[in-house]
Amino acid sequence: MSKEMDVDTTLDESLYSRQLYVLGHEAMRKMANSSVLIIGLSGLGVEIAKNIALGGVKSLTIKDDKKVVVQDLGTQFFLRQEDIGKPRDQASVSRLSELNSYVPCNVLSAPVSEESLKGFSVVVLTDSTYDEALKVDEWCRKNKLAFIYAETRGLFGSVFTDLGPAFICTDVDGEQPLTGMVTSIDTDEVGLVTTFDETRHGLSDGDYVTFSELVGMEKLNESEPRQITVKGPYSFTIGDTTNLGEYKSGGWFHQVKMPKTIQFKSLAESTKEPEFVISDFAKFERPQTLHIAFQALSKFISRHGALPKPRNEQDADQLLSIAEDLWKSAGLEGEIEKTTVKELAYQARGELSPMAALLGGFVAQEVMKAVSGKFHPLVQHLYIDSLESLPSQLPSEEDVQPLGSRYDGQIQVFGKTFQEKLATSKQFLVGSGAIGCEMLKNWAMMGLGTKGVIHLTDMDQIEKSNLNRQFLFRKKDLGSYKSQAAARAAAEMNPELEGKILAKTIAVGADTENVYDDAFFESLNFVTNALDNVAGRQYMDQRCVYYQKPLLESGTLGTKANVQVVVPFLTESYSSSQDPPEKSIPLCTLKSFPNQVEHTIAWAKEKFLEYFTDPVQDVNLYLSQPNYLQSIQQGGSIEQKLTSIKSYLVDHRPLTFDQCIEWARLQFEHEYANEIKQLLYSLPKDLITKEGNKFWSGPKRAPDVLQFDLNDPTHFEYLVAASNLRAFNYGLTGSKDPAVFKKVVDTMTIPVFTPKSGVVIQTKDDEPVESGSGTVPVETPDVNELVAALPEPSSLVGFRLHPVEFEKDDDTNFHMDFITAASNLRAINYGIGIADKHKTKLVAGKIIPAIATTTALATGLVCLELYKFLDGKNKLEDYKNGFVNLALPFFGFSEPIAAKKNKYNDVEWSLWDRFEIKGDVTLAELIKIFADKHELEVTMMSSGVSMLYAMFMPKAKKEDRLKMKMSELVESVGRKPIPPHVKAITVEIMADGRDGEDVEVPFIKVYIR
Repeated sequence: MSKEMDVDTTLDESLYSRQLYVLGHEAMRKMANSSVLIIGLSGLGVEIAKNIALGGVKSLTIKDDKKVVVQDLGTQFFLRQEDIGKPRDQASVSRLSELNSYVPCNVLSAPVSEESLKGFSVVVLTDSTYDEALKVDEWCRKNKLAFIYAETRGLFGSVFTDLGPAFICTDVDGEQPLTGMVTSIDTDEVGLVTTFDETRHGLSDGDYVTFSELVGMEKLNESEPRQITVKGPYSFTIGDTTNLGEYKSGGWFHQVKMPKTIQFKSLAESTKEPEFVISDFAKFERPQTLHIAFQALSKFISRHGALPKPRNEQDADQLLSIAEDLWKSAGLEGEIEKTTVKELAYQARGELSPMAALLGGFVAQEVMKAVSGKFHPLVQHLYIDSLESLPSQLPSEEDVQPLGSRYDGQIQVFGKTFQEKLATSKQFLVGSGAIGCEMLKNWAMMGLGTKGVIHLTDMDQIEKSNLNRQFLFRKKDLGSYKSQAAARAAAEMNPELEGKILAKTIAVGADTENVYDDAFFESLNFVTNALDNVAGRQYMDQRCVYYQKPLLESGTLGTKANVQVVVPFLTESYSSSQDPPEKSIPLCTLKSFPNQVEHTIAWAKEKFLEYFTDPVQDVNLYLSQPNYLQSIQQGGSIEQKLTSIKSYLVDHRPLTFDQCIEWARLQFEHEYANEIKQLLYSLPKDLITKEGNKFWSGPKRAPDVLQFDLNDPTHFEYLVAASNLRAFNYGLTGSKDPAVFKKVVDTMTIPVFTPKSGVVIQTKDDEPVESGSGTVPVETPDVNELVAALPEPSSLVGFRLHPVEFEKDDDTNFHMDFITAASNLRAINYGIGIADKHKTKLVAGKIIPAIATTTALATGLVCLELYKFLDGKNKLEDYKNGFVNLALPFFGFSEPIAAKKNKYNDVEWSLWDRFEIKGDVTLAELIKIFADKHELEVTMMSSGVSMLYAMFMPKAKKEDRLKMKMSELVESVGRKPIPPHVKAITVEIMADGRDGEDVEVPFIKVYIR
């Protein structure tokens, strides 16, 4: 029986959390009611099946009764040596079932027929002929089933979708709907809307919007979505507004995603009049050639009962002849690309894991679109190739003959000689999360490093949310180190990797350069990043530049993926160009004038740290560090820290949970009542600015005071979370029993708050509050009195508080409960729409939305570039950086950006160049080398933060240093020894060129060992 998922009540959000941020609950609900059939379980079929199982459908059924042969082991990662001779589907189903306990996986026992397809939502056909696809598509259309036909042949791939004559797409791009403030709406036939001029509205012609909170034109607040025409970055029109009255003030526009109906043709119709999604605009004309060539390939199989033989000229000519006939009969102009058609013939028997990963990710996303309506589907054909990945020296027919090995599918494309390069490769994979798992799987299938080595590192341990997309891990691996579990799983897929994957749990960074040292990096062929943070990527990029090693970089964000290749002496590095910094929330907005729920979530996250983390750590430092008081005097905030420590250790130290409840109730009163009362006292709701405008207008929303109500769910949630976190700080046992809270709250007397006169509120970040007559004098506490009031640390030996370390994925720890409740209470203060815990977690936890489909596709693209690295390609046009958005769908490829050229004297150089000095020379000898050999006069020299030499140094100091060996000089000035693992020290200089002008030059690498 299928394990039904009632998504509203039992969807496992801890498992699907990252995917939910991509698809949303509604799409997941539809997926959970969908049954998928995949026919054909070669490498492509199993990739699609894996991604669908991870995604979470109602049921997944597979059909492929072909017997497993040894070549299948090179792409079908759920097969093992002992499965040879068994039906593919029977041999795969148990391992496929392990991926997701919520998705039952079955084998279709009946033959494929119109009757056996009934009951499925989507049918995916792979590893089949065009004639078979025509028949299955006809059955699917007749029974209103979605149909997808896909195949890979060597470095070529093809996808066709038919989702029916009236498919409804509810969200064409997956982007968050835009919202913005309105400043005016004209009353006329055009209806020009002007928006707040600090942020572009971001809308496009044809978008639809609704309105809320308008004063004047209130009918618009309740109207149906209106289609807009963009007039500028801060204005758009909505049509006739003449009967809606006069706009007065305020209000917001909200973009509305309107459903789109798409008419799909049958495969038979679409073959005659195809619509293509271009996969590479540098190959704009190629889809038409491949459209004909794949049909010709199916005819070749019908005639000969087999695919063309690898690199066989006779078979290639026959395929070309069939293709040319089809081209003519289709009435197409010009000529078919003959070399492309012949390459398809040469590679038709080839099966490549990277191509299966690429198309497997793409097709699985199309399946999800078909059942959910989320994102725009493929209309209707996609053809893709990576002929640039072929070796520069093409293999001979003899070299591509199969050996009876698991790598035969790859050998028939690249040849035995190239397979040996893959086997003897030595690489470093940094990270074994989602990208790392997919990468290792690809490498295991490709035979990468089977005679070399794969270094793998990841210091993280496996959590439940990882299981949804880091597919090498199972429930039994929870708590294990990712690198070790991934290495075991990859070696199980390909036993030839046993002992070849060296798994480490040590992070890369400046403090581990004794582990990842000169000898380590010099042994590598290349490095592949599988990291999820920019700092780590930049560090590895710097190391690869230093050691002149190629780097494969990739990343995903929801349905978006990017791939960048970094090639020594050819391309710029990863760090050469950076994304703009993340937009921060202005401090005054955060403190007093929020207008979006993102502002209140950020405020609540700060309160979380302010209450339960930072001061608790200060207390522990005071109790444990003998010189703590002296150290904080240098920071300039000693009064604030001492006051906080006194509060947590003396004034408000709870001894019972009841006292934690009292504290939480008082915090509610302070934040949501008293602070608001003070703000409105200082800045009344009817305040008029000196320019004559209402102060509380535009982005400034006037708040309202909250009256505590224990029966209000949000008030109660705040009280429960805050008091339990407070109890955790002090090692007390908490409770969630409403009766406990009611008993305490009912007996409390809340102090009456009286606003203070003269309190000045900062209203703009660029206009700081001025101290003066209007500001209430702040009474600075006496430091000596504060210190005297603190208990001696010696009187509390062994006593420590417990700081709360923010953990977003534990639903039992009250962290997200507090932040959600605190944020929503503040949102209610300011009349802002609240957010549920799911959205709050996304913002507060800075979660990167992720889905297995995008990850699989990204690693496929990476491995297609990896082939080029191993071939030693040395032209910029040989490589491709890629950007893909599966939601649209969109593919964009470009040549990498060339490394920037600099120049000194007549010498050109880039970031990849350096001066290399063999031997531990003296400073004087080094300066002379530059004068004699490079015509450069060294004016200044440094190593790290140490100034080694400058022309303006005192004569005696300069003379002393000139005599020193470089190693001695670096140790002397830096006041620490050079670690024994360091072979060379890095030195940077400022120098004058032969014309006496200052010139920029590469760094110097002085080999001291």
